[in-house]
Amino acid sequence: MLKEKVEKLAAKVFEENNFLFLISLDVNSANNIKVVIDGDEGVSVNDCIMVSRAIEHNLDRDEEDFSLEVTSAGVSEPLSMPRQYKKNLGRKLKVKTADDKFEGELVAADENEIKLSWKAREPKPVGKGKVTVQKEVVLPYSDIVEAKVKITF
Repeated sequence: MLKEKVEKLAAKVFEENNFLFLISLDVNSANNIKVVIDGDEGVSVNDCIMVSRAIEHNLDRDEEDFSLEVTSAGVSEPLSMPRQYKKNLGRKLKVKTADDKFEGELVAADENEIKLSWKAREPKPVGKGKVTVQKEVVLPYSDIVEAKVKITF
């Protein structure tokens, strides 16, 4: 019952603030509510506060005691929805599939798949030595086991 109320309140907040979106919403048996959000341009502390207030101020603590935590999807968290891939176009990703691992620049993302691009050194077709070649792979979301943005300093 509490989860349904929170889901409705969260849906209203994201409808009014369509630059933000819900990654996950969990309510455990002790009524600990955890909401993880992301945004097309990132998430500020004020965004988390706004979502928290919109939920907390519309729940009655006299009816049910609860704790509420609203956080942003962290840098080390895997990408889980197409909208997250789209906001990370041009960044380097590490992607695992059931059969392989890829690391490259995210050059395209739509509702069904992503495209990674990278340079690789391969043996020359004729003669000794290696040559740099441009590689690409298109991966449907259904094939992706885990994808993370690679942070470089």
